[in-house]
Amino acid sequence: MPSAEQIANSAKLSHRSADDIRPLRVIVIGAGVSGIIAGIRFPRMLKDLDLVIYDKNEEVGGTWFENRYPDLPAHGYQLTFESNPSWSTYYAGGAEILEYWKKVVAKYDLRKYMKLSHRIQECRWNEETSKWHVKVQNLVSGEIFEDRADAILQCIGGLNNWKWPDIPGLHDFRGKLLHSANWDASWQPEGKSIAVVGAGSSGIQIVPNLQKRVARIDHYVRGPTWISTTLANDQLVKKGSESNIEYTPEEIEAWKRDPESYHLYRRVIEADLQSAHPATIKGTEMQKGARGIFTKLMKDRLAKKPHLADEMIPDFPPVCKRLTPGPGYLEALTEDNVEVIRTKIDRVAPTGIVTEDGKLREIDAIACATGFDTTYRNRFPVIGLEGDTFQDRWKDYPETYCSLAVNNFPNYFMSLGPNSAMGAGNLILTMEFIVEYAARCLQKLQIENIRTMHPSKRSVENFVKYCHEYFQGTVYSMECSSWYKGGKKKGPVVALWPGSSLQCAQVLRNPRWEDFEYTYLDGNDFGWFGDGWSKLDRHTALDRTYYLAGKYNMLDEPLREDEHIDELEERVYRALKLDGYGDGTTSGTTNGRSNGHANGQTDKQLEAGISKHPAIL
Repeated sequence: MPSAEQIANSAKLSHRSADDIRPLRVIVIGAGVSGIIAGIRFPRMLKDLDLVIYDKNEEVGGTWFENRYPDLPAHGYQLTFESNPSWSTYYAGGAEILEYWKKVVAKYDLRKYMKLSHRIQECRWNEETSKWHVKVQNLVSGEIFEDRADAILQCIGGLNNWKWPDIPGLHDFRGKLLHSANWDASWQPEGKSIAVVGAGSSGIQIVPNLQKRVARIDHYVRGPTWISTTLANDQLVKKGSESNIEYTPEEIEAWKRDPESYHLYRRVIEADLQSAHPATIKGTEMQKGARGIFTKLMKDRLAKKPHLADEMIPDFPPVCKRLTPGPGYLEALTEDNVEVIRTKIDRVAPTGIVTEDGKLREIDAIACATGFDTTYRNRFPVIGLEGDTFQDRWKDYPETYCSLAVNNFPNYFMSLGPNSAMGAGNLILTMEFIVEYAARCLQKLQIENIRTMHPSKRSVENFVKYCHEYFQGTVYSMECSSWYKGGKKKGPVVALWPGSSLQCAQVLRNPRWEDFEYTYLDGNDFGWFGDGWSKLDRHTALDRTYYLAGKYNMLDEPLREDEHIDELEERVYRALKLDGYGDGTTSGTTNGRSNGHANGQTDKQLEAGISKHPAIL
């Protein structure tokens, strides 16, 4: 039993009010979608915040500044709280998607936080200052300077560091050399012969875009891949299309006049996107059905050159690698000016490509659709406690806690780090929850006298073990070359979240504080309690009856339905209450597909809501 003197010495008062807010300087690395969300959420969830957002590019948007070939329904690729009824097409172009994000940045006045054309060179934790010392290069002036921050949110994503393929002689080619992730928009392809190397999602979208404009395409395909129906395609089918549709000015204006009708249309598409999770699980009816549906689809679209079906239809199951709708891709392969080449490339000659059989095919340009460095080993060093680095820690496997933090890296959070991407569902929703999770951690730093927090080693190990076990039951673990596995055919799944996007939202809704380790500003782990005072006690100008503000319920009045609902729980509460369209149940499945959607509504309930709004139809 400790003595009274020992207790007095160990439990000293911290000279602060219990509700004092610790000022924080936070650096966000990246002004893509996650960085934009952070620019919106952080200032609204954190007080006394000094925020800066660095990005290497000269404009906001991240991948949408660099990428030109989207393959997602635009209505499902926007913020949950910022709807855009003005999308010109169902599958909007990269420029239009970028314009959406630029409008979001303007609406929330986020450029005041941003320093564009600034590349991060190093992040190093300093124990003496309890801050991250960040080396930054101004790409315009060349100046290199040091910034410091109490916390960092890394928002660089997994598909950001594009790379040239490792082909001998590639850079000795005398024609035009292009990469899908760094496309030269000024290049004119008309009448030229072009080689498209790669049949991943970018190659699948480049080929049909160029086929009608060029004289010839040599399409180098290393392995087969599944071409699916268009994602969330029910609305396309209703319009008589299997690829894309344009919205009329009348439709767009109707949505603007009646926002509820657009909101319902968006929810129908969202519900479809959120219903594909069973297809990722081995042996489900949806997975089995997908193979039959996609096989027939591919054979039908390749009917003009039926021999291509044997070369292009995989033996691995759908969704093992990233599923791509590829509108017009297979049809383009059957045209006379397109040749599919399965022979492996040996080298690039000054005038063309030489395959292993010794044949030289001369071309005017080479488009490399060969993807990104998906190893997750940062392009810049991140050095944590005791010299620990991401580069060393992630040499064999990029271990994290719930994709967003790593032990020994205090106050360092990540959006779209390892094991965070979605094989099915809504990635924007995931990013919103990750950013809000990080914001709640920063809130904890501000109000609980905490100097540092990072996940425990055991918590990281538990998440890694869970991932390994979970993915064994999914088609992602089967043998196919995929960036989900770091570009390998076999190995651990390092890119994807181990569950559905709806499960991810639930898991990240409230941090498990017991999974973290903490140090304290004054060494007092009870310092959050303060010195017995509130700021309200010390400052007479503050409202000391704030708890009565806005509460005018009278005892004789009936209880409101939403009484006592905590503000932080409102989003989930509204989802489970179905917003007036259902009874809150989400159980039951039909053909492997959940009857309940993201908001708990069934297809019939959504359709009932839509029927009230003819503009949707």
